[in-house]
Amino acid sequence: MDIEKAGSRREEEEPIVQKPKLDKGKGKAHVFAPPMNNSRIMEKHKQEKVSMPGWKRGVAIVDFVLRLIAAITAMAAAAKMATTEETLPFFTQFLQFSADYTDLPTLSSFVVVNSIVGGYLTLSLPFSIVCILRPLAVPPRLFLVLCDTAMMGLTMIAASASAAIVYLAHNGNSSSNWLPVCQQFGDFCQGTSGAVVASFIAAALLMVLVIFSAFALKRST
Repeated sequence: MDIEKAGSRREEEEPIVQKPKLDKGKGKAHVFAPPMNNSRIMEKHKQEKVSMPGWKRGVAIVDFVLRLIAAITAMAAAAKMATTEETLPFFTQFLQFSADYTDLPTLSSFVVVNSIVGGYLTLSLPFSIVCILRPLAVPPRLFLVLCDTAMMGLTMIAASASAAIVYLAHNGNSSSNWLPVCQQFGDFCQGTSGAVVASFIAAALLMVLVIFSAFALKRST
């Protein structure tokens, strides 16, 4: 009886090892993999959750800086275009030759659009701060990426249309008998050209902001 009890205890203490099953048809052995350690999987998930807010907070900080630069650039473009004017020194009794952005509806729209974009970017800075404080929050980042996309489209449209007007002012069009006016209004053309370049820079910064926000949203899902 003692021998039988000792044998049964040895069988209980010895680990059960599953032997590979041989496939008689193909001569291959099926090896059963040991079960995965759940504690290691949980630790890996915890490490990923800890590291995720770090890089997302870094993206949010870069977003804030770029948003501030884009706001300054858009407002500078609108201010430059709105304050650019030139009056020629010679005039007659009935005529005075001057150039102003209000003479062309395209340039007037340029001032309005860039003012709206600059105001939006300024008002969006608190949302960017929320993304820094709460890097895993999805609603504020989703709001920013949607509004940034719309403002980027508006800025590109206004800058492209104004660039066409500035190009005609510099070079004219011989087919339409449009003479280049920048030979007379040099300061006005120089100011409008700088405003258009600043608007394109603001549009490029908005594009970068959209890419950053979309990347952060993709990694959070």
